[in-house]
Amino acid sequence: MAGGTEDIEALIDIMARLPGLGPRSARRAVLHLIKKRALLMHPLAKAMTHVAATARECLTCGNIGIADTCAICANFERGNGQICVVEDVADLWALERGRAFQGRYHVLGGTLSALDDVGPDDLRIPKLLDRIRTDGITEVILALNATVDGQTTAHYIAGELEGSGVTVSSLAQGVPVGGELDYLDDGTISAALRARKSF
Repeated sequence: MAGGTEDIEALIDIMARLPGLGPRSARRAVLHLIKKRALLMHPLAKAMTHVAATARECLTCGNIGIADTCAICANFERGNGQICVVEDVADLWALERGRAFQGRYHVLGGTLSALDDVGPDDLRIPKLLDRIRTDGITEVILALNATVDGQTTAHYIAGELEGSGVTVSSLAQGVPVGGELDYLDDGTISAALRARKSF
């Protein structure tokens, strides 16, 4: 890149670290932002500064919001005894877009993986088990991605809940093997949630 543009190059390098963006896509995005500085770049910078200062993880479920307790956990009407377990916040938001689920969520923050040395204590599994014991949970819906690690995690949680009297179900039709919730359309997610089956 021509001299005197180190700041622009640094921005491109940061953008290239985002999921779905490589160096070329990041370069195009940065050039577009610069060309549309007043319309896009300044509002984006302001919004990012605000979110960086205010965003926090819900202490109960792991969702992202602007308070220690997210709006879903704070909504008493959603305390219906159902808890939907997801891998990450993107999956929670995907399920919320479908508007088919009216219970509460629990974000694990990943999946069990022997290869990556990720065990139950590295995730929010102990917190989930505590919530199930103390929050009057009657059904746990395992909405984990249909990957090997996702299914391993689902089997582990189901095993931990065996004999507890809590119904354990998983998403059914519409979620392809190897598929990830964040990439599915709202109708597919709604159908899968409605047709959940015993795990």
